Amino acid sequence: MRALSSLLLVLLVTNLQACNAAEKKRQDATTIGETVEKQPEAQSKRDLSEYNKAYFASGCFWCVEAIFESVKGVEEVISGYSGGKEKDPTYKQVSYGNTTHAEAVEVYYDPKAVSFSTLVQVFFGSHDPTQYHRQGPDRGPQYRSIAFYQNEDEKRTIQNYIRQLTEANVYRSDIVTEVKAFERFYKAEDYHQDYEKRNPDQPYVKAVSIPRLKRFQKLYPELLKDQVH
Repeated sequence: MRALSSLLLVLLVTNLQACNAAEKKRQDATTIGETVEKQPEAQSKRDLSEYNKAYFASGCFWCVEAIFESVKGVEEVISGYSGGKEKDPTYKQVSYGNTTHAEAVEVYYDPKAVSFSTLVQVFFGSHDPTQYHRQGPDRGPQYRSIAFYQNEDEKRTIQNYIRQLTEANVYRSDIVTEVKAFERFYKAEDYHQDYEKRNPDQPYVKAVSIPRLKRFQKLYPELLKDQVH
């Protein structure tokens, strides 16, 4: 009986920490009367045409969005889905592993203030690229590590950085990050945008997202915007 109770406790903690737990909570709220998290208003259509764009996937997009938004020269970060074949995927489909997409981010940045190579450094410096089809407590190909490139220069930049990390023996295991040609990005539902910032007390955010952001900020203080020091 004691062993069974311990197993149930482990399963409960795992469920609280999973990135898709918030989606399950939103669905359950319609039947058990629990208050559903307030969805934000749709983001205003800002003119971001003057900025360059970059695309990355490295686990739960709540975490990744917050990390890139803390970097100098980054104007906006959008959470979404990329790397797969299905059109117009939903969070439920992707987070449950029912598509070939990964949770990803679209990064708008000023190339005069931050280079693509620095964004690649941020990407590799903020997650474990040796974890195959997982990141932290999240499991499945929807949480895989992908560095997308839009031209040959970006491809070489990513490959060269991976080579540098490998030659320096930064990791004990091989880097499994996919270096993938960018095709299309699908913006996630509005309630996912700025999720970590708007939901600091959500269990996963407290246990996983915020600690991951803090670790990155401690490692790369020189890359941070002034207000996040």
